Amino acid sequence: MDRPTSPVCRAGVESAPNPLRRGNLPKPNFATSQIGPQAGYARLQRCQLTRTNLVHNGVMRATNKAVRQSVSLPATVAAQVRTMARTRRLSANRMLVELIENGIEAEKQKQQEFFELAERFRSATDPKEVKRLGDQMGRMVFGN
Repeated sequence: MDRPTSPVCRAGVESAPNPLRRGNLPKPNFATSQIGPQAGYARLQRCQLTRTNLVHNGVMRATNKAVRQSVSLPATVAAQVRTMARTRRLSANRMLVELIENGIEAEKQKQQEFFELAERFRSATDPKEVKRLGDQMGRMVFGN
């Protein structure tokens, strides 16, 4: 390897050579080299041209890290999932993820509707309206 090195580089400041910069550094001419602080700065500058620091402090973590989860499904449900996945050209795993996400969203929507109905029930003053809203709340909680 005929890359020029300096005492600063040999002291461990430089990491592995950057292949994209190979041959770009001038060869040192010791007969005309500078002496003093300027020479040290020039050596340090040459070393920093090929030096790369990779720092990972954990701030940029993966937001959607997959968690492995084992779930037992009844055979009929598993067959339905596989059929749905085939028709949509997805993997069974991706189909399960989408079904679960849709179910969670539906539950949130159902809960929001219930809270809105409860608020209307509390603010209603007409007895017929109170009875109708109470019956509707009962159907939401206990089913038909």
